[in-house]
Amino acid sequence: MIKAKDLGKTVSTSEGALIILKGINLEIKKSESVAIVGASGSGKTTLLSLLAGLDTPTEGDIFLREYELTALDEEERAAVRAELVGFVFQSFQLLASLSAIENVMLPAELKGDRLAEQKAKELLERVGLAHRKKHYPRQLSGGEQQRVAIARAFASSVDILFADEPTGNLDTGTGQNIIDLIFELNEEFGTTLVLVTHDQRLADRCQRSILIESGEILDGLSARFKN
Repeated sequence: MIKAKDLGKTVSTSEGALIILKGINLEIKKSESVAIVGASGSGKTTLLSLLAGLDTPTEGDIFLREYELTALDEEERAAVRAELVGFVFQSFQLLASLSAIENVMLPAELKGDRLAEQKAKELLERVGLAHRKKHYPRQLSGGEQQRVAIARAFASSVDILFADEPTGNLDTGTGQNIIDLIFELNEEFGTTLVLVTHDQRLADRCQRSILIESGEILDGLSARFKN
């Protein structure tokens, strides 16, 4: 489902070239759940952005399903993201001018799905927010906003869900509820899940973890498999 080969990312700074990632090789299978972990500044969020097609590498190749992202222009990458990918971010990234149900409907509507509203209603019910569907983000708590974001991510039947610190802005109890919800829906939809997290509880729920240190995968196996 996801493959990176000899992936690298370097940016220019006032002090010269800064290597963020180098020599990244990995494969993630269909329906697999993988946590990308590492210290702050290790490059894990950059890796997630590259794998999701939100950023472009300095070197190397990335494949999502049959698409070679590194051979596509921005418009083509955007089309692949719309077809295959859902996102859940630490900052929720809901549109303030849209209600909860309108936020959830948006990705499916953009794909021309005539059942967008029906799917949005069903997903809001699944995440326990059917009664809040007409509320705007400013009227929702952080945990409620994240549940709306999760519903939105699954609304357009994506193949891959990328999550960047999805519990980072939430208290412990709310964060645990969000973890449970992500994995419950992920199992139900058969989605490939790739997430960046500092939350060990979240990493432990994944089938394996990839440890990044100073822009490199720490060991040659790149993963710690769980029985």
